[in-house]
Amino acid sequence: MENFTHKASVNKLKELVENNKICLFCIDLKADDGSSCSPMQALHVCDQGNIWFLSDVDSEKNSAIKKGNHVQLIFSHSDSNSFFIVNGQAEIIIDQEKAEELWEPVAQNWFADGKNDPNISIIKVKPQMAYYWDTNCKRMISFFKVNHNY
Repeated sequence: MENFTHKASVNKLKELVENNKICLFCIDLKADDGSSCSPMQALHVCDQGNIWFLSDVDSEKNSAIKKGNHVQLIFSHSDSNSFFIVNGQAEIIIDQEKAEELWEPVAQNWFADGKNDPNISIIKVKPQMAYYWDTNCKRMISFFKVNHNY
């Protein structure tokens, strides 16, 4: 792992997500066949490093997260040779105020009633480990790791 402080790790994560908002959001890591992965748009990375998404409250993704919350996010932006992976824990949140804060016009495609749609839920992914492809070194660099030994 590179010598990143927590703040530097979060800033790197913010930079990477801002430039690569679409990811494959993988929920059944035990299946390991890709069938549980679907495209999702990351909306925000907060100062704690959590990555925020909007999801339909009754979606298969939400149901799967309730059974097992370990997820993997795979981001790719081939134009900039930017590739990174985030492993973390997902949490489903119902919070109208937070949904309004996260709202982007593109979400209208999934929520017909806009930011007031009663089917909106929020998925917060708390990263545990993240890697990005360093094009200069031609290798994956670990830049975010949560220490579980409190």
